[in-house]
Amino acid sequence: MTLDSRLRDVETRLAAACARAGRKREDLTVIAVTKYVKTETASAAVRAGVRHIGENRWPDARDKWEALKGQAVFHYIGTLQTNKVKDVVGRFDYIHSLDRISLAEAIHKKAQALGIVVPCLIQVNVSGEESKHGLSPEQVPDLIRQLKPLAAVKPVGLMTMAPFDDEPERTRPVFRGLRELRDELNRAALAEAPLTELSMGMSNDFEVAVEEGATWVRLGTVLVGKEDLGAH
Repeated sequence: MTLDSRLRDVETRLAAACARAGRKREDLTVIAVTKYVKTETASAAVRAGVRHIGENRWPDARDKWEALKGQAVFHYIGTLQTNKVKDVVGRFDYIHSLDRISLAEAIHKKAQALGIVVPCLIQVNVSGEESKHGLSPEQVPDLIRQLKPLAAVKPVGLMTMAPFDDEPERTRPVFRGLRELRDELNRAALAEAPLTELSMGMSNDFEVAVEEGATWVRLGTVLVGKEDLGAH
């Protein structure tokens, strides 16, 4: 499939999922995960109308960021080590993988030095899979309380990854769990402002995530494909 045909196919599937859930398509943002494609492909996606780019590591994202800064919103969606914060804060508009107070403190320190506020999503391991990063749902309220003194870190929502499953319908409880957790946290008014974003759903399961309330879906292969990056 060409990039244009993949984009059209994804849009058709998103519209159908929104219709099934009684949602508006404009309430959903697609993040193109470009870690498996070249800068040229990421640039072509932006020219075709994609406005959000997701990357897992700064060294892999550098060329794309330099080519597309100012043209796309950049999301850091990978595990973030504290010593890598200096490379990420100030370049990425959102961080999706906040999962500990030491990381939040490092983000806050760098953001303050730059005079910016960083919108972050708290990563939650809803499924409890040992291979997945993130807090357990029970740990999230404490982290939100700990974030209050860190004015340069703004929690805006939650992120999760569902276990890969050949039958996407089986991922539904994970996505529903994240939505229900967000709603519980908002009812408790733990954060300074309501948590609005749910970053959930990838190439294999995004339609189920949309039906369960995702506001951001992170789409790689199904949207931009996968290329041989050689030694990259």
